[in-house]
Amino acid sequence: MRLLKEEEHRRQRVLPIDNETLDMLKEYIERGGPVLRDGKRLIFGINRHRAWQIVKECAERAGLPKLVNPETGKVHNVTHHRLRDAFAINAVKLDDSGDGLRLLQEHLGHQSFNTTARYRKVSGKELKDWYRKLWGEEGSG
Repeated sequence: MRLLKEEEHRRQRVLPIDNETLDMLKEYIERGGPVLRDGKRLIFGINRHRAWQIVKECAERAGLPKLVNPETGKVHNVTHHRLRDAFAINAVKLDDSGDGLRLLQEHLGHQSFNTTARYRKVSGKELKDWYRKLWGEEGSG
C-alpha cells in the first residue's frame, strides 16, 4: 500500500506560472541548476527536510507569525502544507461555487472532490443564515 501512496504524490499536473518566476527558472536551468539523481533530471536536488527548512526560513524573513492551533493552543511553524491550506481556504472564500471547487480540485491535484470539499468550512453564522433561509425565516433574529 505504501507504494501506491508514493505514486499518488508523483502525479504530474500543469499549473499556471507568472512570467517573472518562469524567467528565473529558465535562468537557473541555463546555469546548470538541475541535478541528475537515479537517472532523473531534477530541478532542485533537495530532500523534504531541506524543503521544510527553506519554507520556514523564508516565512521568518517575510515576518510571517508562527501559527497557533485555536483548539489546542499549540504553536506551529509555517510549512508548505500550511501555505497550501491557506491558499485553498482563501480560494474557497473567494469562490465556493461548484465550478470554483472543481477548478481548485484540479489546481491542488486532488483525485477526489471530497478531499477538496473539506476546505469548505462552514461558519456558525453562515450555517444559521442558511437554516433561516431554508425555512423562510430570513428576517428573524
